[in-house]
Amino acid sequence: MKNELVSIITPSYNSSKFISETIESVLSQTYTNWEMIIIDDKSPDDSNVLIESYIKRDNRIKLIKLDKNSGPAFARNEGIRGAKGRYISFLDADDLWFPHKLNTQISFMNKNNLAFTYSSYTLIDGDNNDLGKFITKKYITYFTMLKSCSVGCLTAIYDSQKLGKIYFENRGHEDYILWLKIFKKINNAQGILEPLATYRILKHSVSSNKMKASKYQWKIYRDVEKLNIVKSIYYFIQYAYYGFMKYK
Repeated sequence: MKNELVSIITPSYNSSKFISETIESVLSQTYTNWEMIIIDDKSPDDSNVLIESYIKRDNRIKLIKLDKNSGPAFARNEGIRGAKGRYISFLDADDLWFPHKLNTQISFMNKNNLAFTYSSYTLIDGDNNDLGKFITKKYITYFTMLKSCSVGCLTAIYDSQKLGKIYFENRGHEDYILWLKIFKKINNAQGILEPLATYRILKHSVSSNKMKASKYQWKIYRDVEKLNIVKSIYYFIQYAYYGFMKYK
């Protein structure tokens, strides 16, 4: 079977500390038919200098520079618009992929005729200290996704030939909202239990701010998914429980 092009969407803002490691993890992929689209969100640091040095080495890496700081959802959408690949994947500028990530996941999608997949992942902090791993669920539906997000953005891949290009909304938990959009199209999805990527938890990240994340989650139930108050309370209790247990 022909190896289809995979587009890797990477938003970048002040990423000079980690961007080299991130790019190196893409360059080490055993699956070689990819393009990496890095979208600079008007960074004031020297991350673009590092990125441009890699572009000189490998023309599969591309850089889009935004005119103003617009946030990760807008940056990712710019990358998706410019993507030429059949498969759309995501990798933030401080996260990492295992060398066999794309090969394993694309093979899995082809073998099982899947439009969307994800995998487990390991966790590290800003100093590369091991923080354990997150083991995802083998099967996810729209309703189980409402209870808990088991899809790490750095592991997700969707098939734009099957689903069309799907874009992020510019609001909190934008990746979670995107997965819900996808699940409304496909009803369920299969994941890979083997960790294929490494997620870096930073102190300033939205996911590390539990109160802010909870407010975003409630707004998604009420404003995005339009759930009534009873269903919103039910799923929010489930979300709180699974959130507590997630990395335990």
